[in-house]
Amino acid sequence: MEPVIEVRGLTARAGTAVLLDGVGLTVAPGGVTALVGPSGSGKTTAALALLGESATGVRLSGEVEVAGTTVVSADGPTRLAPSVRGRVVAYMPQHPAHALNPARRTGSVLAELARLHRPGGGRRPAAAGYAAEALRTAGLPDGPATRRRFPHQFSGGQRQRVALAQVLVCGPRAVVLDEPSTGLDTVARLRLAGELTRLAADGIAVLLLSHDHDLVRAVATRTVLMDRGRVTAEGRTADLLPARPAAPVPAPASDPAPSPGGGRAALHARGLSAWLRPGRRGEVLRDVTVRVPEAGCTAVVGPSGSGKTVLARCLAGLHERHDGQVSLFGEPLPVLRHRTPRQIRAVQYVWQEVRNSFDERRTVLEQVARTAVRLRGLSPREAERRAMRVWERLGLSSEHAARHAGSLSGGELQRAALARALLAEPAVLICDEITTALDEVSTRAVTEEITRLREGSGTAVLWIGHDLRLVERLADDLVVLDTGTVVDHGDRRSVLTAPRSETTRLLLRSRHLGAVAAAGTPTPYDAPREGQPHS
Repeated sequence: MEPVIEVRGLTARAGTAVLLDGVGLTVAPGGVTALVGPSGSGKTTAALALLGESATGVRLSGEVEVAGTTVVSADGPTRLAPSVRGRVVAYMPQHPAHALNPARRTGSVLAELARLHRPGGGRRPAAAGYAAEALRTAGLPDGPATRRRFPHQFSGGQRQRVALAQVLVCGPRAVVLDEPSTGLDTVARLRLAGELTRLAADGIAVLLLSHDHDLVRAVATRTVLMDRGRVTAEGRTADLLPARPAAPVPAPASDPAPSPGGGRAALHARGLSAWLRPGRRGEVLRDVTVRVPEAGCTAVVGPSGSGKTVLARCLAGLHERHDGQVSLFGEPLPVLRHRTPRQIRAVQYVWQEVRNSFDERRTVLEQVARTAVRLRGLSPREAERRAMRVWERLGLSSEHAARHAGSLSGGELQRAALARALLAEPAVLICDEITTALDEVSTRAVTEEITRLREGSGTAVLWIGHDLRLVERLADDLVVLDTGTVVDHGDRRSVLTAPRSETTRLLLRSRHLGAVAAAGTPTPYDAPREGQPHS
């Protein structure tokens, strides 16, 4: 069977730097090929080249053909017409905010894409049918409530699925998915595996870029390994990424040792309720209590759309429509615009989608160091020196420091955002899915830095994440949210070994992607619920 995607000798240069060096790969119809490599290895640069696109200042050469259409040749890239690009190849970026129009409702965008790309899509009923089918395939309900929502009214994981629906509604012959499991809970990841398998079964060529090795093992027949812009290995996924045994849930202890954070509360929220619109409409949190002890780590988990990010934003002072009590070491903690410089420094927040938080006009290191200048009064030279120390511990180099945000990968920017928060030397660090774009080596560097911070400085950490293996390693206490309500809480060991809610049991059952056939099984929280748009 002729491959849909053929790449030969693909090279990308930015100034004197070589981002891709003679990359070659093929993707056949009816199969999933995974592109795997550490953060910054060139995966996204290679994926964009399939559309004839590249970041500013990047020059492409080599040969790229997609479904018989020349995309890159010896003369350089060929920018495909939007209508051709959607029908031939469609791309979903790692951060869905880059693919979604914040000013337009989901349904109208999907219908417009269907009219542009699908045969017969110019008729309104046909366009509506294509839009509904794309939403269902992406794992979202196709009803009016979903179609009328704007992107900000979905959680991060739900936005990921809306971006996937925008890809599928075009009816492409090949799809390129850049980290599609970012922001998804374990149940949603399991469903995504089933969705990708069904796409391949329908004859679509799927190129999957992912750090999620469990997802790759579950769906990809072939894997291409990349490192520093080069293909280092290619072959059967089972040979290149052998399955690892599932990590057992910790056994309960009769007398568990006290956690290092068993002392006074650094951050404490009691009876916290939050809503999205005036008049307490669109309630997303209801009577939530969370305690983060000094030098301790409290993890918050739950399905996409359960209210995790709204909780983090309330604690960081960024979401003002809430009531209840929030305190820092026993003192009331107001919203951000009323906080003192001491309180701003004390509570630092690293959010999930960080690219838009960096200014493209300045180097990333300059922006990271600026935190220590503004909040700690250090000189720019001393701030940059300390920033480089944190930077290097997180696995970034001096070469990365001189770049602007647009030339760094998503994983590199996540670590830069963490370094920026750490430069404040906070008393409380709020981490919202900060390892979603990281490979295992980079994730280990981040978790070691978090541990060093807790043990050395007594920093309290609120960890929001979907990776239960990380939660088991980092957290002392665990809070499970669903539909804006705490459904399980306690010390991490007891919650994971004796869960009291069906939500917790479902997350635990689906934590491994071994049984892809179960991915199509409906779950109690697949659909976005009214008033629960944010995770």
